[in-house]
Amino acid sequence: MMMPLCLVTDRCRLSPDARTPRDQVLALAVWLEEAVTAGVDLVCIRERDVSARLLGELLRAVRSCAQGSRTRVVASDRVDVAVAEGVDGVHLRGDGPPVARARSLGPSGWLVGRSVHGMGEARLHADADYLFFGSVFPSGPKPGRGLAALQTVVAASSAPVLAVGGITAERARQCLAAGASGVAAIGLFLPPGRTARALGITAAAQALRAAIDHASRGHLQ
Repeated sequence: MMMPLCLVTDRCRLSPDARTPRDQVLALAVWLEEAVTAGVDLVCIRERDVSARLLGELLRAVRSCAQGSRTRVVASDRVDVAVAEGVDGVHLRGDGPPVARARSLGPSGWLVGRSVHGMGEARLHADADYLFFGSVFPSGPKPGRGLAALQTVVAASSAPVLAVGGITAERARQCLAAGASGVAAIGLFLPPGRTARALGITAAAQALRAAIDHASRGHLQ
């Protein structure tokens, strides 16, 4: 199943003035309803530092909202909570357990994605359903690895590669031209004003979808 458009969560950047982690999680759950409405293909819940109870509540809420839609939901790292709450899969960090081990703990058809940072890791974890590679462009303190590095990772892996890090609509076009199967973003989806590039979920999804559609038309010509 193709998942070219992915939203990765960051509750602290979404709600910097929230008083408690529970307030942040509640705001995140409400915010992600818009992601489902906007037709985001994959929501990666990257909130691994909250308690299992709070993460479970968040996953349950997002799973319920996404039921029957095109949006699939994965949890970052927390295989135990992801399985317990019945979401679509798990996303593993580069230093996480083997893909096969995580897959064995979930139901049939469970998605297992992984973050990689170079050609060697891409080859090693080609049994994942998809890979995140980044940061392709500079993002906060992270330097950009560049489009050439993205191309080598795409060439090294049989799994679809989603480019992440500093993504904008124009940069998405560049990543797709370099061979990426899709893009994943955090900052672009945040409410306008949170970052210099933030567009909000609906506007960001529309801009990225247009870039993906443009790239698809180019491949057909």
